Amino acid sequence: MIELIPNLPTNVIGFIASGQITASDYETVIIPAIESALKSHGTVRILYQLGPAFTGFSAGAMWDDMKLGIAHLKAWEKIAIVTDLEWVTSTTHIFGFAIPCPVKTFSNSKFTEAADWIVAT
Repeated sequence: MIELIPNLPTNVIGFIASGQITASDYETVIIPAIESALKSHGTVRILYQLGPAFTGFSAGAMWDDMKLGIAHLKAWEKIAIVTDLEWVTSTTHIFGFAIPCPVKTFSNSKFTEAADWIVAT
């Protein structure tokens, strides 16, 4: 399940993932929120927390994530990923060079630091 993080600036979209993330989560929450922000701002900052209750991504969710990233490759201004999962942190560091914006990972205990970083100019 994906929930939007409230009370962020309009150019920042925040998501909290829990349980299994599916293509439906992307199609009903993530993609519409990002498309709406892009219409208003042209670029967007992403704060994406994989909380303690997160259990994984379905193949469809991973496919939608890849398509979204490629379709809007130049739309990302900054990305903060908040997680305690080492495989997510490692994967982000390995493939971060392919994303043409600053990308940082934070542990769940540093969520406030991640939120501060994502909104800072």
